[in-house]
Amino acid sequence: MGSDSETEKSQRKEEKKKKMLALAPIAKPLAGKKLCKKTLKLVRKAAEHKCLKRGVKEVVKSIRRGHKGLCVIAGNISPIDVITHVPILCEEADIPYIYVPSKEDLATAGATKRPTCCVLVLTKLTKGELDPAEQEKMKAEYSQIVADISELTSSLF
Repeated sequence: MGSDSETEKSQRKEEKKKKMLALAPIAKPLAGKKLCKKTLKLVRKAAEHKCLKRGVKEVVKSIRRGHKGLCVIAGNISPIDVITHVPILCEEADIPYIYVPSKEDLATAGATKRPTCCVLVLTKLTKGELDPAEQEKMKAEYSQIVADISELTSSLF
């Protein structure tokens, strides 16, 4: 039984190494382990409350229309040309963005089966209302992640 757990651990380590090797060279600022977990948790909640835009086309359209939020981009996209313009659009619109290592994890958090390049967590709901307690909780998580991202970007440059 002990050998099974050892092989599982080694397989997980190899998968992580593969994910890190497949990372694009422009994937900066890249979320660390804790920030990645927090960010994916926020994406999951946003998907539940229907304030999430998935995919490059939807994200770009939302940014151009002036919607605000947090852009989460997958770092292991191939070909990289698909997402190279998204960070530039985010910077022009003053939208914070962060890279996460895996497009598969991002899709799982965003409640889709297909791997997702990027998502935009909107600050305001597109349809319907959210109960005030839940809205405050999401705002607190959102502001905490944005603060962590700004701290990460300031140390980067």
